[in-house]
Amino acid sequence: MKSRISPLMWPVLLLASPVLVPRMLFRNRVFKKNRSRAEILNRERIDQADALELPELDYLELTVLVDEKARKSFRGDPGVSYLVKTDLGTLLFDVGFGPESPTLAHNAVEIGTDFSETEAVVISHLHPDHMGGMTAFQSSSVQIPQELDSLRGKPCFLPDAAEADGFDADVVTKPKMLTAGIGTTGPLARSLFFLGLCEEQALVARIRGKGLAVITGCGHPTIEVILDMVRHLSHERIYAIVGGIHFPVTASRSQRRGIQVQMFFGTGKPPWQRIDDDDLSRTIDHINEAGPKKILLSAHDTCDHALGRMADELDAETVVLKAGETYRL
Repeated sequence: MKSRISPLMWPVLLLASPVLVPRMLFRNRVFKKNRSRAEILNRERIDQADALELPELDYLELTVLVDEKARKSFRGDPGVSYLVKTDLGTLLFDVGFGPESPTLAHNAVEIGTDFSETEAVVISHLHPDHMGGMTAFQSSSVQIPQELDSLRGKPCFLPDAAEADGFDADVVTKPKMLTAGIGTTGPLARSLFFLGLCEEQALVARIRGKGLAVITGCGHPTIEVILDMVRHLSHERIYAIVGGIHFPVTASRSQRRGIQVQMFFGTGKPPWQRIDDDDLSRTIDHINEAGPKKILLSAHDTCDHALGRMADELDAETVVLKAGETYRL
């Protein structure tokens, strides 16, 4: 298990402690307040959710444009971008690091993706690895590489207030139908220590003769909360869970200045606590209770140790997503 902070950083942190300690105490107060707020928001949203009229889809295909793992000749990134195609249309779910990384454009060209046929863009949540990079995050504005310019002018469904230059921005406030026969859970909240209150939406679709497919970006609200919402949107059984569930138990995919990024950011815990195997065991049990037949896991925010445990302990057929691959549900 990797140390979350390089020992080389410890002297720096010690010297900075007179400034850091008061800031951490302040952040912890905000974090606790947001945690209570998130619980209330999610409970209200789930209780008030109306059923979605999800059409029966003949099929759903998910092509991975950006993820940590990748096929040969494709690039990997600790981010997410999925092209979701059904018999009723196509949408793009997240844009990875956008123009700040060559990955999305390279992989789209390698696959031969024609974005002119894509009807809309959906952003799961407003973090750099999903909305187009650090500049996009800092400016709260979705950004895409030039190679995807044919998407401009189309709807961009957002889970929280943000700019989406060149798009028809639509801030989602509750569960609703989007396009291609796919619905959204609407925003669900999670308190993150350093990043504040995070609003994230997941996709849900109904596949003929099989059940519901649930597609997440990072799963920050937790898969437990997401599935709770999905059960209020449809009485169909859960057939597939796809995407990220954020379990960097032993290591992070990203490291900056000696810090294991995912092990600090996005766990829903203060920095002096770490996400651990007990947390993972509870989530595995919850997924098994939900009874899906297929699990397609993103490695962008989950370590190999956690991926391995889930492959061994989940009752469902479990695979790890790879950029360049298309998965048919």
